[in-house]
Amino acid sequence: MTTVAMTAVPRSDFGKGAARRIRREGNIPAVIYGSGTELVHVALPEHDLNLALRRPRVVLSVSIDGGTLLVKPRDVQRDPVKRNLEHIDLVIITKAEAQDRSDMADAIKAATAAAEEAGMDAASVVQALEAAVASGEDATAAAKHAVSDAEHKAEEYADAAAHEADVEAAAEAAGAAADAPAE
Repeated sequence: MTTVAMTAVPRSDFGKGAARRIRREGNIPAVIYGSGTELVHVALPEHDLNLALRRPRVVLSVSIDGGTLLVKPRDVQRDPVKRNLEHIDLVIITKAEAQDRSDMADAIKAATAAAEEAGMDAASVVQALEAAVASGEDATAAAKHAVSDAEHKAEEYADAAAHEADVEAAAEAAGAAADAPAE
């Protein structure tokens, strides 16, 4: 399972001024909630959080007050102009859900790489993958199907391009023969 480990600092001051102070220190204000626990206000390191949020289906392992929680992002608030992180809501998840998210992230990565290699639109392949998973198919099996479909389409494209090149070569040869002076 691929998770990103972070250390959170509990916070007790709230409001606009406190949030600005936290951001000036290089941290992002966040809240952690879910699974019958009380709301926990924390501050997370901005740089590490930005890097983690670039991954699809990221799972964060947040260490706070000697304990560790597995969480996923629920709501990410960014500055509308500068696109800087301003606040994040994190939801506690189970190990099983974290494993499912990790499997899906690996499947998306494999399907995207296969689509790019095949010269296909990666977004459409990922969308088909997510639809297959939503219909109940296992993420790994869906990724294998998406990869094989992308490879099959790449082979069809290569065959069509080779056939087109053969037709163009034959047309050029026929044109050259027609232009040659008759003896």
